[in-house]
Amino acid sequence: MARRRSIPTALAIAASDSGGGAGIQADLLTFAAHGVHGAAALTAVTAQDSARVAQIEALSPRLLRRQLDAVFADLRPRAVKIGVLFDDSRVREVAAALRRWRPPHVVLDPVIAATSGRRLLSPPGLAALKKELLPLSDLVTPNLPEAEALAGIRIRTESDRRLAAGLIADLGAQAVLIKGGHRYGREVRDLLFDGRAFTVFAAARISTRATHGTGCTLSAAIAANLALGRPLEKAVERSIAYLRAGLAEGAFPGSGRGVPDHFPGLPLWKPPSRR
Repeated sequence: MARRRSIPTALAIAASDSGGGAGIQADLLTFAAHGVHGAAALTAVTAQDSARVAQIEALSPRLLRRQLDAVFADLRPRAVKIGVLFDDSRVREVAAALRRWRPPHVVLDPVIAATSGRRLLSPPGLAALKKELLPLSDLVTPNLPEAEALAGIRIRTESDRRLAAGLIADLGAQAVLIKGGHRYGREVRDLLFDGRAFTVFAAARISTRATHGTGCTLSAAIAANLALGRPLEKAVERSIAYLRAGLAEGAFPGSGRGVPDHFPGLPLWKPPSRR
């Protein structure tokens, strides 16, 4: 009889990307790359490819609740990663489930719009996210436009970014990682505020168009590292390194933006040659 092997579970709460580059698909690939079992609760389904989001349709709050309760009751995820939530009804449903089940770690990627510009969170949804979900999050991972929306200020300087991180923490988040990818320049600077001190992760910018799903991938990697028992700063550091390795080996399956390699450094499986 085979030995039962136990591995930690991480839960992704997000939308499906029919193009496979972001959302639930990117989350599950990232969990697998970290040796973590990936569970999923879908908030919405999108019709999208590598260039645009053509349509998004939300799943019912009742179905979302049933998915969440099923996963939490049986798999007991050690970490939760939250992505696209669509509107205030789904935000409140997720917040209620987190209060009901109290997972050890919650990573919130506050996705407001797709890279193509399509809105993925309604204005009432953003208000509900700030009120309901930020106080339940161990880490929130906004890019610069998302940080501006959460903090309510314009971010032009490094001082502005530190102020924004503090303002977001004041809304209840235990820690804030403001990503620097939207800034121009030769260096990317990601800023972590853990409620007490700031840590800057700086690295040379990688020139690539394989940027579809990078936010999903980074936040899912952090959740996976937390599920594996790593402390927050180390989880963030390892996840940034993982994403950078994936960007360096990015792939272009479609005609638009490419995607990071979720298994960087691993050779692709090839069928045996015919003799």
